[in-house]
Order: sequence, then structure tokens, then C-alpha cells
Amino acid sequence: MIRSLLIANRGEIAVRIARTAREMGIEAVAVYSEADAGAFHVGQMPRAVSLGPGSPRETYLSIPRLIEAAREARVDAVHPGYGFLSESPEFARAVEGAGLLWVGPPASAIEQMGGKVRSRARMREAGVPVVPGSDPAAQSDEELTAEAGRVGFPLLVKASSGGGGKGMSRVDRLEDLQAALAEARRLAVAAFGDGTVYLERLLERPHHVEFQIFGDRAGHVLHLFERECSAQRRHQKIIEETPSPALDPPLRSRMAEAAVEAARAVGYVGAGTVELLLDEKRNFYFLEMNTRLQVEHPITEATLGIDLVRAQIEIADGARLPDGWARLTPRGHAIELRLYAEDPITCLPRSGEVLEYAEPSGPGVRVDSGIARGSQVGVEFDPLLAKLVVLGPDRKAAIERARRALSDWIVLGVETNRRLLAAVLSSEEFVAGRYTTDLVSRLSPPSGEPPAAAWVAAARLLERSGPGGSAAAGGPTPAGDPWGEATGWRVSA
Repeated sequence: MIRSLLIANRGEIAVRIARTAREMGIEAVAVYSEADAGAFHVGQMPRAVSLGPGSPRETYLSIPRLIEAAREARVDAVHPGYGFLSESPEFARAVEGAGLLWVGPPASAIEQMGGKVRSRARMREAGVPVVPGSDPAAQSDEELTAEAGRVGFPLLVKASSGGGGKGMSRVDRLEDLQAALAEARRLAVAAFGDGTVYLERLLERPHHVEFQIFGDRAGHVLHLFERECSAQRRHQKIIEETPSPALDPPLRSRMAEAAVEAARAVGYVGAGTVELLLDEKRNFYFLEMNTRLQVEHPITEATLGIDLVRAQIEIADGARLPDGWARLTPRGHAIELRLYAEDPITCLPRSGEVLEYAEPSGPGVRVDSGIARGSQVGVEFDPLLAKLVVLGPDRKAAIERARRALSDWIVLGVETNRRLLAAVLSSEEFVAGRYTTDLVSRLSPPSGEPPAAAWVAAARLLERSGPGGSAAAGGPTPAGDPWGEATGWRVSA
């Protein structure tokens, strides 16, 4: 029934959703801010609608502008992707109020689970174990200070509408709490339009494990197994894998049952993810539920051989969960690596023009990308550039494939976290499957010679500049110095 679909997002997720839409015979329509008119995702769709000038808050986070764009494009449905307004019940209601189909869970489920404060309270009611934290009603500095004494230190200040580590910080002393609250609120408002925060006890050295769940309008809910997400920097995942090396079958079954119960408790429909923390004593706790598609969904697709975006669209259009899903069994081992435009040591965002770009290939290799050669990368959006997904017959083979594919990936002109990803893949704890959420904080990116792909990219840059000429980045490149303008590759930190 859906003939056209507005994708209310940008970057690699917009491109990925559009790919499935094309396979389904659905016209994908892009949106873009004035400053984003030349973005990669815009050129990947047959139609695109401008959201006008302004910051992300005035464009991609503006419900009126997005609804106006949907009406202008005369689409049948809206897919929010992830981030931006994907977990906004107000946006879901506005889409449906405009007579359009919302490709996502009901607004009521988003309200109960999308906000971390509300979701924690709802899970307690449902009997799902929850990480100890502050009272949901406590929002003033005075109330949260009192709650901090009860929760105990170290603790985390977290944004209720947050995700991806935005609006989250660790606090070890009461004296640092006020500054952390102010910073968390500021970041939460900028990223999600909601300054609600809460406190959560910090579990030292846990595993972060999430379960992919799906529900339909007939009341059926099931899980599609787990993803291990413990390789994080500053509470942001950078590498995910499935199956999790931390789980055995009995524990996997108990955690999956809790995830399904969490979704059933709120009448969930569509794709969602229940995130759990597993402590050193093998106790698990509900962390949060993401009422949307996850960045790391491709590794579930790889091991199960299904298309989660197609299922999202079909279920939004009234279909039931596929009969065969209850009998799905993962095959092989999949790993996802997130490529960010950032300094691999400080993790601060980087910007620039992508001077050269070439993706790895081969059996079991997939790249979901939001950039191409010539793309301009700014700091006003999330720094995620692309995702590398590999599938191998077992975990050892998947790690080896990931290392090879990562070394073949050419990104020149913008500094990335590639060396940090390589450091994680090579670490003894990761290889052994014994790593927890503190692994990345204890690693140092390796120094030494760059991979062969870097030399290839540098040679291409010199080739385009010509003898004594100017490189694509502008300005002269000294003869014999391939690194003169190649700021995306460095021999050492």
C-alpha cells in the first residue's frame, strides 16, 4: 500500500533505508537542511525536499518543517531512522495526525519506553530488574543532589531522551555533580530537545548486551537474539558483535525472556532494542529500551539472513511477524565497526573534505556509508561516517576478516577513528572475548606504519595533483611527501 516514503533523517541510515525501499518498489524521498544540500544521502534518492536554512534543531529536529516536507512531497509514510526525532512521541502523533503512516512503534510505547526515566519505572512495575537510580520525579538540582547520596558514587548523569552517550557523564564526587547536571541538560536539549535527566549507579566493568525485539499489531512479540556492545568509548559503542561471547545458552534464554516481557508490557509494535547490563556476578539489569532501529542492526541481519527495515515497513503497513521468524537460528559470527570522523585518541570530532574514499569488499563484507569522494564532513552532525559489517563462519574468522577489511578501507582527507578500531580488534581481551565496557579506555591506538591502503590513497592524491601542482585539498604538495595534505592518515599520534 505504501508507494512513497519520506526518510526524516540523513547520513548512512537514510541511504540504508532508501536501499530497502527501492527493493520494495517504494519511492524514497530525502530531506535536507540548506547547509546539507550537497550531502551524500540527498543524491541517493530520486526526490529530495529542503527543510530550509538553520541549525539541526531548526531543520531535522523541527516537527513542523518535517510535516510540511512530507505534505509537499505527497508521501504515504514517514520513516524516522535513528537519532533526531526517531524516539519522539510528538513526531509520531504529528505524522499520524497528517494522515500518514508512521514506520515505528505507537506513540504510547515511545512515551513509556523512549524516555529513560519513564521506562525504568515501567520496567519495575513489570518485574524486570533495573539498574539502581534516582527517583523519576526528582529533577531539580536539590532533589538530584539528595538522590545522589542514596544512589551512591560513582554514578552516571544521563539524559532521559538520550542515546549514543550524548548528555551522559560519570561523576565520582558530590562536588562535581552540579556541573555534570548542567552539562547533561545542555547537551540533551541540543541533541534531543528534552533536558530531563536522571542518575544511575555506575556498574564497574559490566557487559553491555542488547536484544533485538519485534512486535506486530496482533500482539505477537519475539526476540531476534542478542548483540554484544561492550566495546565503547565515552559510553558510545564503536564495535558490536553477535553472538555475545559473554553468554551461555541458559543466561541467553533468561535475558531474552526479560527483553520480550519488557516489550509486551507496553504493547510494542515494530523494531526495538532492550539494552541490559551484565555484572561480574552474572546478574543482569534493564538499562533502557531504544524504541527505534539500532545503528548495529546489520549484524543481526547478517547472521539471520533477514532485512529488518523491510520488516519495519511491512509491519507498519499492517503485516504480521513472519511465521518463520520464531524458528530462526543465527549462523556464523558478525562484527560491526563504526567509522567516526574524530581524533582516535581524544575522540573529538573532525571535519574536512573526503579527498579519497574506497570501501573494502569480498565475501562476508558489507559497508553502510553516508559519504563518498568529495563529501564535506562538518561538526554540526553526529560524526558517524560509515559502518563496516563482516560475517564469518565463527568468531575467530570474523575477527580476521574485520582486520583485513579495515586495513583495505581508504578514507583520505578527514581524520577517523580507524586506528582505535584496529587497536580494539588486536587487543588480547577482545580476541579472547573477555572484554567489558572499560576496554577502550585502557587501550592506546597503535603507532607505526599505516596500512597499504593509506599509501594507495596518498599515491592517488599525488597523481591528481601532478608534478609540482596542487593536491585536491588545495595548495602545493612537496615532491616525495605524500602526507603533505593527507591529514586523514598519520604515522603516529
